[in-house]
Amino acid sequence: MTSNRGPHHQAASALLHTPHGDYRYVRLASLADHGWGDLDALPFSLKVLLENLLRWEDGVSVTAADLEALVRWPETRTSQREIAFRPARVLMQDFTGVPAIVDLAAMREAIAAAGGDPQRINPLTPVDLVIDHSVMVDHFGTPLAFNDNVEMEFERNRERYQFLRWGQHAFNNFRVVPPGTGICHQVNLEYLARGVWTNDDGEGAPWAYPDTLVGTDSHTTMINGLGVLGWGVGGIEAEAAMLGQPVSMLIPEVIGVHLTGKLREGLTATDLVLTLTELLRKRGVVGKFVEFFGDGLDDLSLADRATMANMAPEYGATCGFFPIDHRTLEYLRLSGRDDATVSLVEHYCREQGLWRESGMTTPTFTDVLTLDLDQVEPSLAGPKRPQDRVPLHQVPAAFRALSAAPDAPQQEARQDNESGLPASRERDGVDHDAPEREEAAEHRLQDGDVVIAAITSCTNTSNPSVMLAAGLVARNAVARGLQRKPWVKTSLAPGSKVVSDYLAAAGLQQPLDELGFNLVGYGCTTCIGNSGPLPDVIEAAIAADNLLVSSVLSGNRNFEGRVHQSVKANWLASPPLVVAYALAGTVKIDFERQPLGYDGDGQPVFLRDLWPSSADIQQALAVVSGSMFARQYASVFDGDEQWQALPSGDDDTYRWQPESTYIRRPSFFDGLGVAVPDITPVIGARVLALLGDSITTDHISPAGTIKADSPAGHYLQGHGVEPLAFNSYGSRRGNHEVMMRGTFANVRLRNEMVPGVEGGMTRHIPGDEILPIYGAAMRYQQEQRPSVVIAGKEYGTGSSRDWAAKGTFLLGVRAVIAESFERIHRSNLIGMGVLPLEFTGGDTRHSLGLTGTELVDLPELNNQLQPGQTVTAVFRQGAIEKTVQLRCRIDTATEAEYYRHGGILHYVLRQMMAS
Repeated sequence: MTSNRGPHHQAASALLHTPHGDYRYVRLASLADHGWGDLDALPFSLKVLLENLLRWEDGVSVTAADLEALVRWPETRTSQREIAFRPARVLMQDFTGVPAIVDLAAMREAIAAAGGDPQRINPLTPVDLVIDHSVMVDHFGTPLAFNDNVEMEFERNRERYQFLRWGQHAFNNFRVVPPGTGICHQVNLEYLARGVWTNDDGEGAPWAYPDTLVGTDSHTTMINGLGVLGWGVGGIEAEAAMLGQPVSMLIPEVIGVHLTGKLREGLTATDLVLTLTELLRKRGVVGKFVEFFGDGLDDLSLADRATMANMAPEYGATCGFFPIDHRTLEYLRLSGRDDATVSLVEHYCREQGLWRESGMTTPTFTDVLTLDLDQVEPSLAGPKRPQDRVPLHQVPAAFRALSAAPDAPQQEARQDNESGLPASRERDGVDHDAPEREEAAEHRLQDGDVVIAAITSCTNTSNPSVMLAAGLVARNAVARGLQRKPWVKTSLAPGSKVVSDYLAAAGLQQPLDELGFNLVGYGCTTCIGNSGPLPDVIEAAIAADNLLVSSVLSGNRNFEGRVHQSVKANWLASPPLVVAYALAGTVKIDFERQPLGYDGDGQPVFLRDLWPSSADIQQALAVVSGSMFARQYASVFDGDEQWQALPSGDDDTYRWQPESTYIRRPSFFDGLGVAVPDITPVIGARVLALLGDSITTDHISPAGTIKADSPAGHYLQGHGVEPLAFNSYGSRRGNHEVMMRGTFANVRLRNEMVPGVEGGMTRHIPGDEILPIYGAAMRYQQEQRPSVVIAGKEYGTGSSRDWAAKGTFLLGVRAVIAESFERIHRSNLIGMGVLPLEFTGGDTRHSLGLTGTELVDLPELNNQLQPGQTVTAVFRQGAIEKTVQLRCRIDTATEAEYYRHGGILHYVLRQMMAS
């Protein structure tokens, strides 16, 4: 690590003494001698970036000018300088991890075909892949639900799991956490992360440096709550990081969030984070770092911080960073980290100026917002976006507004009202006839009914206080004789096995079971669309009356079509509120005025009667101990008998199975040579889709269930796969044939070229035939005609789905023209050789009167394409031409090089071929 380093790195090298041994490190304070500025004025998150640059200074990828630009950042509080960030490690989950390993396997094959050594393709940066996205809630509400779901998970995913077992043995520096362990972010928080990373190069004392990472899931940011700087990137960018390529980025703006006060009695971290998400979305923090400061941090638990950091993608920031302090050390000890790790974190951070203390000088920020914790109120978010916070008491009104919207499902006659009860039974706004409503046979499903109530996802299941609060609400409800409504599908999918330990130790798993919140799996379920099927009778009722029903989940994503294709209103809530809505059975209940039910004496039971006090929660928290973490993580990489029984093979290159419909050799590197192709103009491109604002990667990327009557369904049936065995798109991410057919196939996608049609359809021009987008794309490719996609604001928001870019590339799209882009998807497009372009000067698809029937020219594209340059576009409709100026959203010189090669992996592979 000391060879080929710059002068500042050499001068900064020092020795750190701790009670458990000595470590080498690069001393940030050494930069103060250069007169560039005051390091104390830097936000903590930028200090971590500064250390990274100083440690990797080589005069080429990291220069003295880069160091100076970062130290001087407080002078302008912004920068347009590109830097090269090298994370300490990479984190993956299996949905995004499988295609990454497929690509590495294909790169090994390409190297071998070129006469090279396939062992050259290995992660150079440590990689952990946690299998957590493949369990589905097929079975629920019974003691056997967990075992039955795990059995089905292995049946569906055996090929994928065998492939990952091969990768576990074939690649160096690559670890796999087997299924049934937990969500990647919670495993990261509870076990993988260290706070300070170490590396022994054999040349002296080990090196110590901040624990940093990039992850293939956008909610990688949850680890920011532990003081670890990291964020989500696309699988493509993560693969490059694995192979030793730096993450190219501009020095970010940093928005400081000043936390004051303390949460009031009865408030949860979920209420806080939904308030925060609304606040920061209104401010606009896309592409920026968010860093929390102020005395409000003193009483904010690590779990609450992790909940807030987890939601960074929802409020739009690159990360939501919490500096390391005494709360961090408390959590490291609680979660079973050894004394040497905890001691190193404290000594290193104090020495490097990375330690937060109450009352310390506030760093300089680009802008500062204040959040008074005293002002937080009980909240949900929905029904379509996580930033749309709704105070709890306003949820019924919010649902009424939704059902009255022009695009809401319409019935011939609507008889329902605010309470969800027939009008003859509603008196004074209170349900006096609740016992009758307990009978499913007498209940006719109606708008607003909750059909899914799920305690799920990384957002809250990392937080013992809200999980135990859910158990306490369940205990109090059972004690009063209440039960969930029979039309509600309930589930409990904890983020780690430790959750089950402390719920059991507190005596709270049993009442949760009695309400139907039985364990269904350890993984990401409902929040990513793995909610499983609704009971047939419920599905039929929704379809028969075209009902606008709801889900309530303790997750972080509630986009259209994500949770379940039949559920159009989705609400994010705290775990205890999820239990409450399962008891109520409708989102149209006013919890202040209407009871959840009646006890055995006929007395009304209100939510306030069940809600635990802070003292109740603190008493329950006493059961959480370090021994629980130590026991559950003692054999975290071993897996159960099913995992260990999977064959893995010992070949350096993967033996592709021609009949497999899960794992196929991708076509990305076919015909790849050492020579770099020219960038050529786009002439006569057709518009594949004309899209609106807030098109998410859920709309673009294949996700959820595969319909039989879809291009992907037809492909699978053509290969002998029956619809019952389709599994999900996520499980088939290792098969590009399935994934390209599912790109832009979301059932909620609205293409303005086919008004009034919902789903992944378009018009093939000039024939005007309405086709699935995949079908039209294949026609254009047969005609040797390029295509483009045109969209509105915030194109590509949502999860960091690499297939949103890969699928776009395979469909033949040369460019995406939008009003603005989400950070990760913009980067992923470049990583696949697709050009992101932005409208300028107030131009939009509407102002230009675009219909999607135009021919599109980008005549000036050539090898001199530069970051941020102006690109001319011509839209031709018969004899009419409209010429506009677009901004190239290639933001850095490194990204330009990736694009010139046709993608980031093509760049890496050519470098290896050339050497």
